[in-house]
Amino acid sequence: MERVGYHTRAGECKLLKRIMANQARERRDLVHFGRFLYERGYVAATDGNLSVRLKGGRILATPTAMSKGSLRPSDMVIADLDGRIVAGRHPISSEIAMHLLIYRLRPDIGGIVHAHPPTATGFAAAGLALDQPLACEVVIGLGSIPLAKYGTPGTPELSETLRPLIPQYDAILMSNHGVVTYADTLEHAYMKMETVEHFAQITLVTHTLGRQEPLEEKALEKLVLARSRYKGFRSPAPLPLANLFGSKNGNHSARSDKGKGHPPGSVKGSARERPGAAKA
Repeated sequence: MERVGYHTRAGECKLLKRIMANQARERRDLVHFGRFLYERGYVAATDGNLSVRLKGGRILATPTAMSKGSLRPSDMVIADLDGRIVAGRHPISSEIAMHLLIYRLRPDIGGIVHAHPPTATGFAAAGLALDQPLACEVVIGLGSIPLAKYGTPGTPELSETLRPLIPQYDAILMSNHGVVTYADTLEHAYMKMETVEHFAQITLVTHTLGRQEPLEEKALEKLVLARSRYKGFRSPAPLPLANLFGSKNGNHSARSDKGKGHPPGSVKGSARERPGAAKA
């Protein structure tokens, strides 16, 4: 019996090695970008999770309760699109349902990053979306970064708050929680996370200065044309034109006319507002 058990374990080890060899690049990428998140302070302790889509309706994801700064390729977990673990020696992330929903709703997505970058998460905790057209690179790359309602981590609540936003956006602020970004590759998803945090820092400076100068209609129209010429920018996210012209397209249409959640200097209709400005 012991000999049978030995051969069984040996067979399992060989199978695991073969699986890991077939996914060597994907596993290295998860380690690499997980370490980037940790080194840049986008996650602390065991926060955050990453995943990539594999062939055959499966995903490769980071395990739960492990620092993203010290992961190894062998730590990753394989699951199917129903969340069932196929291979791996660790439990999968408790927030895997969020990843599965994104993969189901967006066939174009190949990689997902969830983290808690401090400035962007600060905006999420303050109830403020990053949806003002303040920087042309962000407008081209992400269009707009909406704010999802709060949902308890690790529960179906969290996925349901994201569901209406996932089809049109590639980056979402999660109220009182963090940020999730996704793209055709894990590298691009990670870069979008960097963009969100950088833009949050820029937006915070405008708050400190007490004014904002959002891009105007003509500039945004040019960016719409330029967007198609930039390699790698295929986001379905609507540009923040809805804030300017009252468009009913995209998730901006759900915002009230009172401008709830808009920072000082935000645009309502076609008129600019600044702190201390006289109101008609």
